[in-house]
Amino acid sequence: MAGRERGDIGREFGRLVRRGALLALIFLVIALFVLWRADSPRIERLRMALVDWATPSVELTANPLGAVADMMQDFENFTRVYEQNKTLRAEIQRLRAWRESAQQLERENAQLRALNNLHLAPRIGFVAGEVIADSGSPFAQSALLNIGAADGVLDGAAAVDGEGVVGRVVGVGEHASRILLLTDFNSRVPVKVLPSGRRAVLTGENSDAPRLSFLDTMAGVAPGDRVTTSGDGGVFPPDLPVGVIAVIGDYGARMQISADYERLEFVRVLLYRPSTTIDTPGGLIAPDPQAGAPTVGAVGN
Repeated sequence: MAGRERGDIGREFGRLVRRGALLALIFLVIALFVLWRADSPRIERLRMALVDWATPSVELTANPLGAVADMMQDFENFTRVYEQNKTLRAEIQRLRAWRESAQQLERENAQLRALNNLHLAPRIGFVAGEVIADSGSPFAQSALLNIGAADGVLDGAAAVDGEGVVGRVVGVGEHASRILLLTDFNSRVPVKVLPSGRRAVLTGENSDAPRLSFLDTMAGVAPGDRVTTSGDGGVFPPDLPVGVIAVIGDYGARMQISADYERLEFVRVLLYRPSTTIDTPGGLIAPDPQAGAPTVGAVGN
């Protein structure tokens, strides 16, 4: 019986202690709240004294916590870098496979060219310039470049940006040149529609959607088809991107130009001339009699 009474007394004492601690904690919280919110010079000095007394302890506690937080952040960064490294290694493996395939195709291509004695067109050079002025007129669509004859620019050369054909050079000075944009009323560019291969002439009308003229038929032509230069006439190189067909109506097809005229700052002028020229007539074509060359009748003899 005595042991049971001592146990009851211990439990009761423990409850009293817990209740007292809870009351003390509540009192401390209320006191701190009143102390922190009270507006009095004396209480202000007391608050600052408490802050000065608690600052070293807070710093001692914050430094290990900050170190732990930094360690966790470093671990997260390490995990992220590790995952990125795995992704990059896989990408490198794929790129190596593509490189091997590309090298094999290049070797096969070289062998086929050697077997067929194939002559490829030379690469097209260019000179880059900055657009320093534009017409800004509804009756003329042109731009002025800060490159000219001294830089190798030729009259009639094609001008392109990063998206496609911009226009062609219509005037060349020593250090400046003017390009006529595709949307100008005087612009005419031979083009072809892909994949049908239909030939046409891109006609500017001083609008954002130039028209395809001389398109013999609309069969196989649909909105979204790509349009490139055809190379007819020898002014523009073939297969330069021009734009896509935007709409087909009763009056033909209209295009959406790939070049961004709104943000046209830099232009490349192509240094292009046809790689082959024909300076003598064939046997079935009679040349100019004043040139003293044989006539068509002489061919049959």
